[in-house]
Amino acid sequence: MDLKLEVVVLPVSDVDKAKEFYLGTLGFRADADFPIEDGYRIVQATPPGSAASVIFGEGLTSAPAGSAQGLHLIVTDIEKAIGELTARGIDVDGPFHDATGAFHHADGTHRVPGLAPGRPSYGTFASFADPDGNEWLLQEVTARAPGR
Repeated sequence: MDLKLEVVVLPVSDVDKAKEFYLGTLGFRADADFPIEDGYRIVQATPPGSAASVIFGEGLTSAPAGSAQGLHLIVTDIEKAIGELTARGIDVDGPFHDATGAFHHADGTHRVPGLAPGRPSYGTFASFADPDGNEWLLQEVTARAPGR
Protein backbone atom coordinates (compact mmCIF):
# COMPACT_ATOMS: atom_id res chain seq x y z
CA MET A 1 0.00 0.00 0.00
CA ASP A 2 1.39 3.40 -0.97
CA LEU A 3 0.81 6.22 1.50
CA LYS A 4 1.77 9.63 0.21
CA LEU A 5 1.78 12.83 2.19
CA GLU A 6 -0.31 15.21 0.11
CA VAL A 7 -1.29 18.19 2.28
CA VAL A 8 -0.29 19.86 5.53
CA VAL A 9 -2.76 22.31 7.10
CA LEU A 10 -1.15 25.50 8.42
CA PRO A 11 -2.87 27.54 11.12
CA VAL A 12 -2.76 31.23 10.16
CA SER A 13 -4.39 34.39 11.50
CA ASP A 14 -4.70 36.34 8.25
CA VAL A 15 -5.32 34.37 5.04
CA ASP A 16 -4.35 37.15 2.64
CA LYS A 17 -1.14 37.91 4.54
CA ALA A 18 -0.25 34.19 4.51
CA LYS A 19 -1.09 33.98 0.81
CA GLU A 20 1.24 36.90 0.03
CA PHE A 21 4.03 35.26 2.05
CA TYR A 22 3.73 31.76 0.60
CA LEU A 23 2.98 32.72 -3.00
CA GLY A 24 4.64 36.11 -3.29
CA THR A 25 7.65 35.91 -1.00
CA LEU A 26 8.43 32.18 -1.00
CA GLY A 27 7.31 31.53 -4.56
CA PHE A 28 5.00 28.60 -3.86
CA ARG A 29 2.65 27.69 -6.73
CA ALA A 30 -0.97 28.81 -6.29
CA ASP A 31 -3.16 25.70 -6.60
CA ALA A 32 -6.49 26.94 -5.29
CA ASP A 33 -8.28 29.74 -3.48
CA PHE A 34 -11.84 28.77 -2.64
CA PRO A 35 -13.85 31.30 -0.61
CA ILE A 36 -16.68 28.84 0.05
CA GLU A 37 -18.68 30.95 2.51
CA ASP A 38 -18.14 33.50 5.24
CA GLY A 39 -15.66 31.99 7.69
CA TYR A 40 -14.66 29.13 5.39
CA ARG A 41 -11.90 29.65 2.83
CA ILE A 42 -9.34 27.22 1.45
CA VAL A 43 -6.01 28.27 -0.07
CA GLN A 44 -3.67 25.57 -1.36
CA ALA A 45 -0.05 26.23 -2.35
CA THR A 46 2.81 23.96 -3.36
CA PRO A 47 6.54 24.55 -2.85
CA PRO A 48 8.56 24.47 -6.09
CA GLY A 49 9.51 20.86 -6.88
CA SER A 50 7.33 19.36 -4.16
CA ALA A 51 4.65 16.69 -4.46
CA ALA A 52 3.08 17.83 -1.17
CA SER A 53 1.20 21.08 -0.61
CA VAL A 54 0.12 23.31 2.24
CA ILE A 55 -3.43 24.45 2.86
CA PHE A 56 -4.37 27.44 4.98
CA GLY A 57 -7.46 29.54 5.27
CA GLU A 58 -10.44 30.05 7.53
CA GLY A 59 -12.38 27.33 9.30
CA LEU A 60 -9.80 24.64 8.51
CA THR A 61 -8.17 23.93 11.86
CA SER A 62 -8.66 24.63 15.53
CA ALA A 63 -4.88 24.85 16.06
CA PRO A 64 -3.68 28.30 17.12
CA ALA A 65 -2.12 30.45 14.40
CA GLY A 66 1.65 29.93 14.31
CA SER A 67 1.61 26.59 16.13
CA ALA A 68 2.97 24.45 13.25
CA GLN A 69 6.56 23.51 14.06
CA GLY A 70 9.26 21.45 12.38
CA LEU A 71 7.99 21.62 8.81
CA HIS A 72 10.86 20.65 6.50
CA LEU A 73 11.77 21.87 3.06
CA ILE A 74 14.57 19.83 1.50
CA VAL A 75 17.26 21.64 -0.48
CA THR A 76 20.37 20.41 -2.30
CA ASP A 77 22.46 23.49 -1.47
CA ILE A 78 21.62 25.07 1.85
CA GLU A 79 23.93 28.05 1.43
CA LYS A 80 22.31 28.93 -1.90
CA ALA A 81 18.81 28.45 -0.41
CA ILE A 82 19.65 30.71 2.55
CA GLY A 83 20.94 33.34 0.14
CA GLU A 84 17.79 33.21 -1.99
CA LEU A 85 15.45 33.42 1.00
CA THR A 86 17.45 36.26 2.55
CA ALA A 87 17.31 38.12 -0.79
CA ARG A 88 13.51 37.76 -0.62
CA GLY A 89 13.51 39.50 2.78
CA ILE A 90 13.12 36.40 4.94
CA ASP A 91 15.02 36.26 8.23
CA VAL A 92 16.82 32.92 8.13
CA ASP A 93 18.67 31.38 11.09
CA GLY A 94 21.52 29.20 9.93
CA PRO A 95 23.15 27.25 8.67
CA PHE A 96 23.46 25.06 11.75
CA HIS A 97 23.82 21.44 12.71
CA ASP A 98 23.09 19.43 15.83
CA ALA A 99 25.98 18.65 18.19
CA THR A 100 24.90 15.00 18.17
CA GLY A 101 25.39 14.82 14.40
CA ALA A 102 21.83 13.60 14.01
CA PHE A 103 18.45 15.27 13.57
CA HIS A 104 18.10 18.69 15.23
CA HIS A 105 16.61 19.10 18.71
CA ALA A 106 13.19 20.79 18.72
CA ASP A 107 14.07 23.34 21.39
CA GLY A 108 17.26 24.55 19.68
CA THR A 109 19.54 23.03 22.29
CA HIS A 110 22.63 21.34 20.87
CA ARG A 111 22.45 23.69 17.90
CA VAL A 112 25.91 24.45 16.55
CA PRO A 113 26.36 27.34 14.09
CA GLY A 114 27.72 26.44 10.67
CA LEU A 115 27.61 23.56 8.23
CA ALA A 116 27.79 20.03 9.60
CA PRO A 117 31.41 18.80 9.60
CA GLY A 118 32.12 17.06 6.32
CA ARG A 119 28.75 18.36 5.11
CA PRO A 120 26.96 14.99 5.19
CA SER A 121 23.59 14.67 3.54
CA TYR A 122 20.75 15.29 6.07
CA GLY A 123 23.17 17.02 8.48
CA THR A 124 22.80 20.78 7.93
CA PHE A 125 19.75 22.92 8.67
CA ALA A 126 18.46 26.48 8.64
CA SER A 127 15.17 27.84 9.90
CA PHE A 128 12.68 30.61 9.26
CA ALA A 129 9.10 31.41 10.21
CA ASP A 130 6.04 32.66 8.36
CA PRO A 131 4.31 35.86 9.54
CA ASP A 132 2.35 33.91 12.18
CA GLY A 133 5.40 32.08 13.52
CA ASN A 134 4.85 28.69 11.87
CA GLU A 135 8.36 27.22 11.86
CA TRP A 136 10.02 25.91 8.72
CA LEU A 137 13.36 24.17 8.51
CA LEU A 138 15.56 23.80 5.49
CA GLN A 139 17.46 20.52 5.48
CA GLU A 140 20.30 19.89 3.05
CA VAL A 141 19.98 16.52 1.33
CA THR A 142 22.52 15.79 -1.38
CA ALA A 143 22.30 11.98 -1.40
CA ARG A 144 19.10 10.19 -0.42
CA ALA A 145 18.99 7.35 2.06
CA PRO A 146 18.28 3.95 0.41
CA GLY A 147 14.63 3.51 -0.49
CA ARG A 148 13.98 7.22 -0.77
